[in-house]
Amino acid sequence: MEERDFFDERPEERTHTMICPHCGQAGEYQLNWLVRRKKQQIPRGADERDRARFAKAQSYMVRRDDLVGCKNIRCRKRFEVTGIQSVADLQEAVTGPAENRAERIKAAFGRRNLG
Repeated sequence: MEERDFFDERPEERTHTMICPHCGQAGEYQLNWLVRRKKQQIPRGADERDRARFAKAQSYMVRRDDLVGCKNIRCRKRFEVTGIQSVADLQEAVTGPAENRAERIKAAFGRRNLG
């Protein structure tokens, strides 16, 4: 069984702020990512080795764009995407009832008191 069988894949665009190295102007750029989210259940026909690999698998995303064009009309030069990871792990969102909202916020932001 291949690793691809453990994930649902879909393309996604995300906005990132980058600075053109040629003209020095900052801008918002859309980067294409391939998002791979781990499936809820292991696919059928998996053996013990596949079950162990599935247990260790985590959702992640892979950057597809390596070059972007400057948005400055006078520059328009293409530059390499730097400072943004090419592979990034995804943290699974915690879902739960509204009563646990304060606890989720505290866990996410590490604050001791909310108020």
